[in-house]
Amino acid sequence: MESGLAESLGINPSFFHWVLVPAMIFLARIVDVSINTLRVITMLNGKKWLSTTLGFFESLIWLIVISQILQNVSSWASYLAYAGGFAGGIFVGMKIENALAMGTVILRVITQKSADDLVDFLRSKKLKVTTIEAESNDGGVKVVFLIVKRKNLSSIINKVLEFNPKAFYSVENVKYVNQLDGDVTTGYKLKIPFFQSFNRK
Repeated sequence: MESGLAESLGINPSFFHWVLVPAMIFLARIVDVSINTLRVITMLNGKKWLSTTLGFFESLIWLIVISQILQNVSSWASYLAYAGGFAGGIFVGMKIENALAMGTVILRVITQKSADDLVDFLRSKKLKVTTIEAESNDGGVKVVFLIVKRKNLSSIINKVLEFNPKAFYSVENVKYVNQLDGDVTTGYKLKIPFFQSFNRK
């Protein structure tokens, strides 16, 4: 069957079997696993319709890839392409996730140094900031809590370290927040035209 398809396309059957099919499996697997990464992220962020849609395309691509594997059970190149595409898909999915920077996080800052200037700066940027006095092994500290969009996290951490280079900070994911940066919000909205219809209003 494959030989007939290769010949009808004017492609050498051996090239089609050992190069073209594994290449298609490799690329399809990258897309499949990347979609899986986005599906999990959108599911954790409460995007039910978007995660469901991504799941549909993920399973469809997976079935196509598996069908090619079963048609090429004697081709070790297809197995390598499948495994390589899976690994590549994880890498690409993480890159996409970092680029989108979806969702919100809790940033905790613990400092022995006075945090008044830092808190004033953060509040001047319309960030919701909460502070408490606490005790550490080395004495009194001030703990600063704020919820920020992931896409703004790096710049805020840089500002924290500008005010106190020795400050300790930790970051925790947040599934849902009803107010953020002074605005009522339901979370991150994808700014990709195809996905905008799936965002909650």
